[in-house]
Amino acid sequence: MRIGKQDQAYTAIATSDAESVTVRGHDLVDELIGGIDFTDYFWLLVTGEKPSEAQRKMMNACLVAIAEHGLVPSVQAARMTLAAAPEAWQGAMSAGLLGMGSVVAGSSEVSGRYLAEVIAKARADGTDLEKAAIDSLNGLKAARKKVPGLGHPQHSAGDPRADRLLAIADALGVSGDHVRTLRLLGQHAPGIMDRPLPINVSGAIPATILDAGWPLEAIKAVPLLARTAGLAAHLFEESQRSIGFIMSHKADLAIAYDGKPSKRHG
Repeated sequence: MRIGKQDQAYTAIATSDAESVTVRGHDLVDELIGGIDFTDYFWLLVTGEKPSEAQRKMMNACLVAIAEHGLVPSVQAARMTLAAAPEAWQGAMSAGLLGMGSVVAGSSEVSGRYLAEVIAKARADGTDLEKAAIDSLNGLKAARKKVPGLGHPQHSAGDPRADRLLAIADALGVSGDHVRTLRLLGQHAPGIMDRPLPINVSGAIPATILDAGWPLEAIKAVPLLARTAGLAAHLFEESQRSIGFIMSHKADLAIAYDGKPSKRHG
């Protein structure tokens, strides 16, 4: 079955033959293995170009910021999966990554697209970013929607990871329209939404890395790559000192059954 256009049968990422592997125009063996660090390689793979020093430092900071945050839902899912299927590291890793959605751990994508929308609206209307940010916040309030990139259930007084990332972006000279828009949203949101809404790490990551030149369409790759490292640590620990069934038992104790009783208990 033929679906869609058939005239772009190309890939620009990699190719290989019997003697060599070429990645983004570089010989894998002669130029890349032992000659490039993984953050540079990640940037090269996705964008086709090696990063500048500022881009590398900004990406490193983002990856470190989001790699680990304790026993969050995605980690619990991964560890309980490994406890139940010790032979399936790939299944446990997948369970953790699949849980990185728009609410927890994967919300950087939502925030990044929101920042891009506010900036695009300002440019389309010929207004400044502050007016666009205020108009957008009023629209979200009227629609009873959350503000992407702001607020955190644990870091309610301010997410220290976000503050650090924004400071690094400033120091590197990376900060641009995305960081400025995020700060404007953080400045005006408490008054418009009538509650504290500090900038969170899922707002700071897309703001800083998009200003560094990372493509919006690949923004989800940043937290996914980072959390893969964190999940690897949890799965190794789970294999050595399991808590998966402890978490499962605690969940069973915490959640009461309120469905219909069976005939035996009715």
